[in-house]
Formats: sequence, structure tokens, C-alpha cells
Amino acid sequence: MWQDYVPLFSENYRVITIDLLGHGDSDCLGYVHSMEENANMLHEILKHLHIQKAIIVGHSMGGYVGLAFAELYPTEIQKLVLLNSTSKEDSAEKKLNRTRAIKAVKQNYTTFVSMSIANLFSEDNRLRLAVEIEKVKDQALKTPLQGIIASLEGMKIRKDREFVLKEGIFPVLLILGKKDQVLNYEENIKQIKNTTAELVSFEDGHMSQIENKDELKAVLSDFFKK
Repeated sequence: MWQDYVPLFSENYRVITIDLLGHGDSDCLGYVHSMEENANMLHEILKHLHIQKAIIVGHSMGGYVGLAFAELYPTEIQKLVLLNSTSKEDSAEKKLNRTRAIKAVKQNYTTFVSMSIANLFSEDNRLRLAVEIEKVKDQALKTPLQGIIASLEGMKIRKDREFVLKEGIFPVLLILGKKDQVLNYEENIKQIKNTTAELVSFEDGHMSQIENKDELKAVLSDFFKK
């Protein structure tokens, strides 16, 4: 997910990219991977590497993990970036959709993953970024079935953490796509009202690190330097 960003940011920072539970080389712990369990894993990684404070950049579910980490270990965060993510909990409708998704992925794993990945990109970009989308699909299909189910279950039960933005203990940057079909743009910009969090908006979908690569690199560079 972040391989195109590592060379740039490694020039000035120590960059650590992790596989969340049930993804990549990280094993599944059970039927549900809560955001708190992922946050505890992140804490153990930082402790193992003797890192006392870090800038955390989380895309989508990674943002939910970052928010859980912020609640559990607030003194260990220097800055937090929520990329195509939200501090809000799932609505009743969203929880129902996740339950439907779990049923769908159990019935036809390959079809579910392929369709889900395509829908993360804005319609305008699906042809332009066809090669990149296929690469993401190939990566996603390496995720075990139980890893997908456990993540969906974990996201479904996550708590609302808007208070993290309101408390303003550390700088927060929220990056949203105006054509994001996963997170409604107009609804999610409301979460930073009366907070110190910054907002950056892109014109595309849920995959800003691919759809808006150059712009995102510049935005992150500026935020890190502040």
C-alpha cells in the first residue's frame, strides 16, 4: 500500500510499514480483530523497535487503528493522519452492510474482493488506473478469508472516537475524497467542526494514495514538517 512512498519519506524519516492483523505476513488471532487488538500490536512493534513517539498514518481501517492507538497510548503519538478514514462509528446501516459483506465473502471470496476493490476508486479513475487496480486486487487476494472476516467484524464493532479530534492533544490531519463511495464526504467533514484538526480534500475516491499520489506526497510532506 505504501511502497511508492517509502523512498521519498525515508530520506528524512524512519519509515515503518506494518501488516495489520490477518493481512500480509501477520497472522489471524481469532474470528474478530478489534481495532484495539490492532492498536496493541502496533504498540508492541514500536516498543520492540525502541520508538517512544511516532507519526501515525492510517488509511481507511488503518485510521480506525490509529484512533484506537490514540485512545490507548496518547503520549506515544506525535501526529495522526486519517487518510480516507473517519472517527465516527459505523451507522446501523453500515453495520448491516458489513454483515452482508461477511456473508458475501464466505460465498464467493474472489468475486467479493474484486468487486470491493474496484468500488474503492472513483468511476472516473477505473479506466485510467486499470493497471494499478489490478495490482491492488492481486494484493488483496493474498489476504486469507478469515483475515477479511475478522477485519469486517472488528470494524463493525468499533466505537466512536470523535473525542480524539476534539481533545486536540496532538495535530490531526483528515484527508477525504469528494467522490469516496465508502465514506460520504459531506457527512464526514462535520467531524472536525470545532476541533483543531486540519482537512485536505481531494477530488477522487477512497484510494487517495493511488488516485492522488503526487498531491498526497506533497500534503504529507508539509504536515510532517510542521
